[in-house]
Amino acid sequence: MPTCPFCAIVRGEVPASFVLREEAVCAFLDVRPVFKGHVLVVPREHTDDLLALPAPLMSPVFTAVQRVARAVEKGLEADGSFVAINTKISQSVPHLHVHVIPRRKGDGLRGFFWPRGKYDSDEERDGFARRIAEALT
Repeated sequence: MPTCPFCAIVRGEVPASFVLREEAVCAFLDVRPVFKGHVLVVPREHTDDLLALPAPLMSPVFTAVQRVARAVEKGLEADGSFVAINTKISQSVPHLHVHVIPRRKGDGLRGFFWPRGKYDSDEERDGFARRIAEALT
């Protein structure tokens, strides 16, 4: 896609700090990191979001995510990582990208997730589970 900023990065038209370049996947540092070392893993082929990711790219993308998460921990001596994907809502660039963010105990990351709620009953919870399970078939 000619106007996609991530496609431009993949094509080398926009500079980026790459940590991985492979046939199907690239990973580069986010220019506005949550924490320094925040990496974005993207398929080279323009893909709008996770729901549009072709099945043959599923393994290369998520294998790269796992490898990058491991490298973030090892290379940055992080205690762990946070891996996240926005699909449509809050997706600042309409090209699938997986965030791999280094984490350290006590790093202060709070509020990344919205306030948690509760189901009114076990029946309500089971009803949500049933609706999702039915949509899977």
